[in-house]
Amino acid sequence: MAKHVTTVSTEGFSSENHVRDFELTIDATGEDAPDTLEVLLATYASCFVPALRVGAEQRDAGDLGEIEIEVSGDLNDDDKLSAVAFDISVDADLDDDTAAAVVERAKELCKVHDAVKPQLHADVDL
Repeated sequence: MAKHVTTVSTEGFSSENHVRDFELTIDATGEDAPDTLEVLLATYASCFVPALRVGAEQRDAGDLGEIEIEVSGDLNDDDKLSAVAFDISVDADLDDDTAAAVVERAKELCKVHDAVKPQLHADVDL
């Protein structure tokens, strides 16, 4: 199985991305739509949500309820990502050991975490 996306740019730095029946506009300048790194950070966090839910189930932490992830991406002098951090809030009341177990399992399950280079793996605070 493979994933397929079609990206079209007719001018400038903005692109229309076609994913199945969905369209997503990405503007490298960030003027008319989210920029490429913002989309990457949103994708990473969006992938981490189901990984957290499954990780919590598999580590007997129960239902996490609402999950909110504040993502920060530090940029180097070349405006490339140098670090990613997640500050995660959940409705569930987890002790430190359980939270650490859930995060470790989520890191194993998250496909985007697996796809980014190790130095950009998110520093996660739950």
